[in-house]
Amino acid sequence: MGNTFGQLFRVTTFGESHGGGIGVVVDGCPPKIEIAEADIQRELDRRRPGQSKITTQRKEEDRCEILSGVFEDKTLGTPIAILVRNQDARPQDYVDLAKTFRPSHADFTYEAKYGIRNWQGGGRASARETIGRVAAGVIAQKILRTFYPKIDIVGYVTQVHDITVKIDKSKVKIKEVEANIVRCPDSAAAKKMISLIEKTRQQGDSLGGVIECVVRNAPVGLGEPVFDKLEADLAKAMLSLPATKGFEIGSGFSATRMRGSEHNDAFEMRDDCVRTATNFSGGIQGGISNGEEIYFRVAFKPTATISREQKTVTASRKQTKLAARGRHDPCVLPRAVPMVEAMAALVLCDHALRQKAISSGK
Repeated sequence: MGNTFGQLFRVTTFGESHGGGIGVVVDGCPPKIEIAEADIQRELDRRRPGQSKITTQRKEEDRCEILSGVFEDKTLGTPIAILVRNQDARPQDYVDLAKTFRPSHADFTYEAKYGIRNWQGGGRASARETIGRVAAGVIAQKILRTFYPKIDIVGYVTQVHDITVKIDKSKVKIKEVEANIVRCPDSAAAKKMISLIEKTRQQGDSLGGVIECVVRNAPVGLGEPVFDKLEADLAKAMLSLPATKGFEIGSGFSATRMRGSEHNDAFEMRDDCVRTATNFSGGIQGGISNGEEIYFRVAFKPTATISREQKTVTASRKQTKLAARGRHDPCVLPRAVPMVEAMAALVLCDHALRQKAISSGK
């Protein structure tokens, strides 16, 4: 039913926005990986609501509980279940949505598919579902660093609406990303982004933008041709996140304006290793990582639920108007950064375990 992600490292999320809680079951984690609730909590705090003036003001501590699969802060090799209980649900804010479809939200499509939907906060379609992904991403990163101690995954905002900035992906550090509430490592651009988001919120509207992510010190050989190419799985992972509308890796669409002689990444020997002089491929060739930096961009649309009045229809197919209530992000980008990092970790961890499986006899 599409609630599970991965082959060897399998992640199944569960729960709705205004239900009892949100959680995840992680299967396929090797034993003796050190993990504690505090490790998971750090990342959940980066994605939780109410963390700044430019995010939804829903007040959730998002305290995680590890229910199984971990003993004395080490994984057992058995399924790991993690739960976060909902505390600040306000279903009364969504009564108007019980019979009315929000434009560009999942209300209509969910009801058309299932004939029933949880209209309280969007139910399963809410970005609150990503709590489980972020929690699982922490475990994935722990496994990755066991295999590849120097691997580093960093996401950051490069665009909010028409404000764009170019970041040196090879040098950006997590502390620079976390230095401001919009998670853009360029402080001057960040101030403009924050100001625009605040202004847009006051107008009852919302904004979209772009998150870039870089994976440094990735190993050579991750990825499975033909259908499970590494960039194909990264694309699926990113486009499974709420509000995503685009994905490009390496040179992306700009490659269409280049010639082969310009775009090809020439091979060279460096420190006794095969390296590339440029990295238009984004660290992946033929669906397999080549040891260079893996970098990609994810486009997020403006938040669908806004307080400005819009035309829509009811479940009984009557034309009407809707000005949505509730607490929503005027721009999902700041809270989506840890989500992007988590999904990248899930993909890389799954492929790392798959690579270990086929190379165990070498």
